[in-house]
Amino acid sequence: MKDKGEVFLIVDDEPDLCWALEHILKRTGIRLEKALSGREALELVEPDRFPLAFVDAKLPDMEGLDLARRIREVDSAIRMVMISGYFYKEDVDVQEALAEGLICGFVGKPFLHEEIHRAIEIARASVSKK
Repeated sequence: MKDKGEVFLIVDDEPDLCWALEHILKRTGIRLEKALSGREALELVEPDRFPLAFVDAKLPDMEGLDLARRIREVDSAIRMVMISGYFYKEDVDVQEALAEGLICGFVGKPFLHEEIHRAIEIARASVSKK
């Protein structure tokens, strides 16, 4: 994390999605650490380690929003973007998480490269508003 650019966390049980995000972001200098489960993600999270995490809504060991709450307990500054092929941005749970500031963005699967870049811009802007 030192001088090699930002490191974001991706939590998704689909290795192909992790690979896709890594390849979308590598040209920007952003690197990713990957976790395939909520448990793995919690082992990686520590204060100020990741400025941003992409969290899948459905993981094999817990719900993405529950994981987001647990991550927030460890690092109150981390920004989280939910990624889901299960939920839609209009779903009540997603809207509530956005309204309470638990997540700062939502991207549906499958996604376009531009949607990922836009979610990062929104997350960065949410940091400057605080």
